[in-house]
Amino acid sequence: MGQANLSVVQALIIAIWVALVESRALGYSTLNLRFSPLMTGLIVGIVMKDVTTAMAITASIQLIYMGMIAPGGAMPSEPAVATAIAVPVAMLAGLQPTEAIAVAVPVGLLGSYLYQFRFFLNTFIVRLTDKYAAELNDKGLTLSIIILPTIVSFALFVPAMFIALYYGAPVIADFTTSLSGGKVFHILDVIGGGLAALGIALILQVIGKKKFLVFFLLAYFTSVMLKPLGINTVTFAVVGAIVAYLYILITSENSESY
Repeated sequence: MGQANLSVVQALIIAIWVALVESRALGYSTLNLRFSPLMTGLIVGIVMKDVTTAMAITASIQLIYMGMIAPGGAMPSEPAVATAIAVPVAMLAGLQPTEAIAVAVPVGLLGSYLYQFRFFLNTFIVRLTDKYAAELNDKGLTLSIIILPTIVSFALFVPAMFIALYYGAPVIADFTTSLSGGKVFHILDVIGGGLAALGIALILQVIGKKKFLVFFLLAYFTSVMLKPLGINTVTFAVVGAIVAYLYILITSENSESY
């Protein structure tokens, strides 16, 4: 907090990180990095030297993407792109986490168009893949399947994200600051909270099994009842892991008894 804008180095580091994630240059693990805003939010926090604020904002953004799926690799909104833009904007403008969602949603939608354009560019590389496959050229396949698509992604995402961060983020932050406290942002704040609830509802729908709904209700009401004690997330995670282990232990013993 307190920065007027992003420096060239900060904008470039975040842009390179997004390119790494979107190009899958880090291997299969980058799928999780792309689908979940949390790691991108952590990188933004480290770069902007305020991890606590960045993660508080990212946590709200994470909620709206919890139930989102990517059939065929395409998503209606790009979480990594949305987080990389929305979190710096929110930190520069001093927005509330739920207000940052209002920035993340349209930015994520634009990011999905950028990712689809990457697919289009890769269709030209696929022709090389067919050629090298017919020739049984393993080095050529490595070039066309791994190296060239990665280069295309970097050439596409690094300049786009750098321009959006270095030139666009301060402008958006100034604009949102001028509106902050008015009716517009009150509406956006309410909508942001609703989108977070929608994300939770979607993940419950994805889980699908009604018999597991009791665990969600148990976790929710336990967190509400124990809130005055100031228990942190790590403690809840440990308790959740213990409950999950006991459930598996009991169900496995019952199945063995039959």
